[in-house]
Amino acid sequence: MATGGVNADLAKERERATFDSEQLTNFLYRGPEKVRRKRYLQNLAIQDPVFKKAPLWAFLNREQQYATALKKHLHAYRRIQELGITEPVEKFYYREAAAPHENSPIGLHESMFIPTIEKQATEEQKRKWLPLCHSLKMIGTYAQTELGHGTFIRGLETTATYDPVAKEFILSTPKLTAMKYWPGNLGKTTNHCLVMAQLITKGKNHGIHMFMLQTRDMETHQPLPGIELGDIGPKFGFFDNDNGYMILKDVRIPRENMFMRYYKVLEDGTYVTPPGDRLNYLSMVLLRSAITSMIGQHLSQACIIAIRYSAVRRQTEISPGGEEAQVLDYQTQQYKLFPALATSYAMLMAGRFMYDFYLKTTAQIEKGDLGTMPQLHALSAGLKAFSTWECTAAIEVCRMSCGGHGYSHASGIPKIYVDATPGCTYEGENTVMMLQVARFLMKMYTNLQKGQELPSFVQYMTKSLDTKSCMKEEVAPKCLVMAYEHRASRLIKAAADAIQAMVMSGSSPQEAWNKNTVPLTWAALAFCHMFVVKNFFEMVEDAKMDGQTKAAFMALCKLYAVNGVITHLGEFIQDGYLNNQQVQYIQKSLLDLLAEIRPNAVALVDAFDYPDAILQSCLGRYDGQVYQALYDFAKSSPLNEKEVLDSFFDYVKPVQQELEAMNQPMARL
Repeated sequence: MATGGVNADLAKERERATFDSEQLTNFLYRGPEKVRRKRYLQNLAIQDPVFKKAPLWAFLNREQQYATALKKHLHAYRRIQELGITEPVEKFYYREAAAPHENSPIGLHESMFIPTIEKQATEEQKRKWLPLCHSLKMIGTYAQTELGHGTFIRGLETTATYDPVAKEFILSTPKLTAMKYWPGNLGKTTNHCLVMAQLITKGKNHGIHMFMLQTRDMETHQPLPGIELGDIGPKFGFFDNDNGYMILKDVRIPRENMFMRYYKVLEDGTYVTPPGDRLNYLSMVLLRSAITSMIGQHLSQACIIAIRYSAVRRQTEISPGGEEAQVLDYQTQQYKLFPALATSYAMLMAGRFMYDFYLKTTAQIEKGDLGTMPQLHALSAGLKAFSTWECTAAIEVCRMSCGGHGYSHASGIPKIYVDATPGCTYEGENTVMMLQVARFLMKMYTNLQKGQELPSFVQYMTKSLDTKSCMKEEVAPKCLVMAYEHRASRLIKAAADAIQAMVMSGSSPQEAWNKNTVPLTWAALAFCHMFVVKNFFEMVEDAKMDGQTKAAFMALCKLYAVNGVITHLGEFIQDGYLNNQQVQYIQKSLLDLLAEIRPNAVALVDAFDYPDAILQSCLGRYDGQVYQALYDFAKSSPLNEKEVLDSFFDYVKPVQQELEAMNQPMARL
């Protein structure tokens, strides 16, 4: 049954593309040198015998998945050090190819534990802890979420009470709901963790602060006295990750184990604060900033799979007796997949902005400038929520667009989905994140009323809401951006006016806020959507690439904006900003853009540059040999190792015999 070469339909798709996908790849990864480096590192991992010989993930039980992931990621950690790879993005490329969508049991050690020490520890603490971290003598995680509290950080119940006589903090989880619950890698892998706890000194609670806690003996790996640890059990995804729980019973740690770069407790218990009050949240902001880019990568992989498969799959003749059509030729399939593809690019561009903005802001904080911290907090919270909502919904569209095969792990999409969807709740539940953005927007609106200058990305709030759209038959990017700005500004004003009206009528500010959280969420969503659209257009316009590549890229950008208007049409026409004729222009533009993107669809997903070893998909293979791959996957199922399973003789045969005996008298009658 073996077949060879590239599927003919897929080969034709690549030939008909109007642009060179390599140019777009170079743009996505910031230049040809970085692309070559990425491919080199990925190939090193793909060809490594340890990774090549690993058992197929889909057929392992949870304990096997955990053990396999631990083996892979420890080997990757060692190889990264041997190869001298130091750049975070290069480490990511290597690890992604080593264990695609297999969550690392030491992942938080690298992504949060070490970076938090680097950013928030004193120089003395760094000298003590970082060498132990890099040698894996210390393996750490980040313990914030509790059984009873997650996103509401100020409500955490774990306490750290300072004892000035012993010069120690006493860590305690005083009730059931205070136990740490959900932290990744906490259950079985790590021996240290960063504990977020209420700081109590001299009888006063100073709020949430961070402490270094050793949880297990560094030689025997046994839990230390007063600490109960465990795995929380199977989850919707992350099967290979030991998310854990921890109960602390008056565990003492040295005073020096409080992170004291910014906040300090002196030996006598005196509490010293820095100028900013949100510096303890930098670790969360880091992850929220990274999630936007990561979720865009998840969706891009789902789009590769669904679009390549839709080009290969033929289903139903358009004319009776004619050849079955490529599924991708159906306009309804294009309407499912091309907006998803546009969304993946939009989120990758938003993720690029967030990464650069985070680095810029933290560099300013290093110099003592906290001016852009509120903007970073609002954007990271909003884009984290907006991107995870948008992308997880689009990944599910990609799965359903693959028909029945999309339901199988052979497609690769279920594994992507369960890796992506937790982003809607971890590092801040999305609705709460949107309400945090809303608080920022209400503050900006108040500043606007006071005549204060606004940050550049919300200056559109100063524009009059009486203006109408400039949209014409040739739908222009400028008019689309202005439409999104108008929608966001109107919804922000509507939410602010509703709150102010209730306060003027005698309600407390808290009551007025709580009775308008839905309009506030609408406003925050519109703000985030506008930001992503505007950022996407700006990045496409500024991109250094030839005209044909830019045209193909711009078509995706316009589709993202146009589809968003149609999806949320009521919010764009509610005050008459768009008239009926302009809506028709936009609807026609959507259909025209689907047709324009169709010849380039495969090339646009090829530009993401994911090798088959990372996709791990029978449907999304570069060569398009889908059916052979599905057959091979089915043959590899452990259930096929025996022609007849023992369970047939253990369960089926006895019941058959019992039923046969029961029915024999009836047969004689």
